[in-house]
Amino acid sequence: MAIAAQAQQDRAALGIVMTLGAYVFFAVIDTSVKWLVLAGLPAFQLAFMRYAPHFIISTLMVLRQGANLSSFQTAHPGLVLLRAVLLASATLFNFIALNYLSLTITGSIMFSTPIIVCALSWPLLGERVGPWRWFAIILGFMGVLVVIRPFDAAFNWVALLSVYNAFALAFYSIITRKISGVVAAETMQFYMGATGAILLAPFAWWVWVPPATSLQWGLMIGLGIWGWAGHEIFSRAHAFAPANTLMPYTYSFLLYLALTSYIVFNDIPDRWTVLGAGIIVVSGLIIWRRTAKRGTL
Repeated sequence: MAIAAQAQQDRAALGIVMTLGAYVFFAVIDTSVKWLVLAGLPAFQLAFMRYAPHFIISTLMVLRQGANLSSFQTAHPGLVLLRAVLLASATLFNFIALNYLSLTITGSIMFSTPIIVCALSWPLLGERVGPWRWFAIILGFMGVLVVIRPFDAAFNWVALLSVYNAFALAFYSIITRKISGVVAAETMQFYMGATGAILLAPFAWWVWVPPATSLQWGLMIGLGIWGWAGHEIFSRAHAFAPANTLMPYTYSFLLYLALTSYIVFNDIPDRWTVLGAGIIVVSGLIIWRRTAKRGTL
């Protein structure tokens, strides 16, 4: 019995390590994009490059299972496409916001997504939300207000794009929960890459600016590779540990962004950003804890 428990613990530890690694890729994407937009490359171009290599890799992964049309078919095309559009639009708006806001601000606002998912789980999924989780939802939105400071002289309207991103990712997460186990992960990856690449291609072509250096080329091409790798690793991590175990470790993303923001851009988050991010993290952890103990809501 002790051996079985130890094996399960080792699998959970592997899932946690994979989650931490996946969010390294996501942090590298945001840091690279901010560096590239500040260098003069358009957000539409970078968003397209986030999905083009992803599309190529995911297509090869699907074809590896057999080159036939059934590999690309799904019983829920509407939800799969809507899920992909939500993620593509959130990616584009995030890249635009990174031209004006710090990594820690955009990251903090987007990490209100679990709070929004919890708020929407009652009307959309019929899940009961108890008083503790409603308290955490209200607390989380207060944290977002502290981060963006809508009534402060330093308020930037671009922060509303990050708010949209949080809601788009929340709906993306809810759709993923609905179709997981019904639609194969490889199929969802394929449609994610295909939708983003196809929708963004005309805009990318219209505003295309050739990268000036090999470093810019490397970072731009790497966006899609890192994106595919991050999503692939994170999805596979759930085979080793349940979502409730992995969820707290997703907040490592904020630590990564704070570190790269300081190293690359010499940007130190102010006390209001730190306070707001802390409130959002606390509210998310309350929701995680109460969800894990759903029977005591």
